[in-house]
Amino acid sequence: MTSSHLYDLIIVGAGPSGLTAGIYAMRAALDTLLIDKGLPGGQMNNTDTVENWPGSETISGSELGAAMASHAKAYGLEIRQQEVREIEPGIDCHLVRLDEGEELRTLSLIIAAGGSPRKLEVPGEAENYGKGVSYCAVCDGFFFRNKTVVVVGGGDSALEESLYLAKIATKVYLVHRRDAFRGGMILQKRVLAEKKIEIRWNTVISAINSDQGGITGVSTEDTQSGAKGQLACDGVFIFIGFDPDNSLIPAGTRMNADGYVVTDSKCETNHPGIFVAGDLREKYVKQIITAAADGCVAAQAAARYVENRKDNQP
Repeated sequence: MTSSHLYDLIIVGAGPSGLTAGIYAMRAALDTLLIDKGLPGGQMNNTDTVENWPGSETISGSELGAAMASHAKAYGLEIRQQEVREIEPGIDCHLVRLDEGEELRTLSLIIAAGGSPRKLEVPGEAENYGKGVSYCAVCDGFFFRNKTVVVVGGGDSALEESLYLAKIATKVYLVHRRDAFRGGMILQKRVLAEKKIEIRWNTVISAINSDQGGITGVSTEDTQSGAKGQLACDGVFIFIGFDPDNSLIPAGTRMNADGYVVTDSKCETNHPGIFVAGDLREKYVKQIITAAADGCVAAQAAARYVENRKDNQP
């Protein structure tokens, strides 16, 4: 059923870009709806500590997400916890189809769907997801108190989560396919100084092994010599990046080879009135602060787009 109500703006996604867009949209007096199938905050809710958000030396990701959501709601932003099934661009308006069958109409649209954790795609990964394989140390670290875990990756997330797990686990193996980390120098220094963390350079995971009792270890391979090995562990945490969640992006939208949406400086796609903000958009740096900045830009641009549309109505 198609709703008769015509929104000025619908925002899909309640991460830092979507929530910031909601704040700026409400300040611009746009009739706005924000929709997300999960809790406000998005991937921030899975981050233990944020240390580069200006004005807060340290804050948990869930606290920052809750603060952003509270800020947006204080302006009267309507937030629905529902799943969007499809987005259809139009000339007079755009359609947003919800999973339950309802169709919503809007003059402008901001897609801030973010991404999902990248998988290793090795034997034993899918079968043991939620049974020892995790993509969120904050969510699942508690279950590995005084146990041995393997962390895979070399960026900021892998380093941050290794340090977090070192507070809980007895031993943390940090496995990285190269001979140097990509993460920030401050995090690198902390990891190198942490006695509970043992780094395995130039190493990849070829399989995750388990029995009826759960994870027993991982099979490894040296990327230089090809030597194979084993690491005994109780859990595996994978932090090798995110893939853009572009499943809702309308057909014909410009995207790069990696599946990120190409926009102009206003975060607008090649569909007039449809904007993409946050980690789903092609850009140089993907951080909470750049996602929030995208939300600001996209909302301001959407407000101008809606204003022009209304001014040109007969």
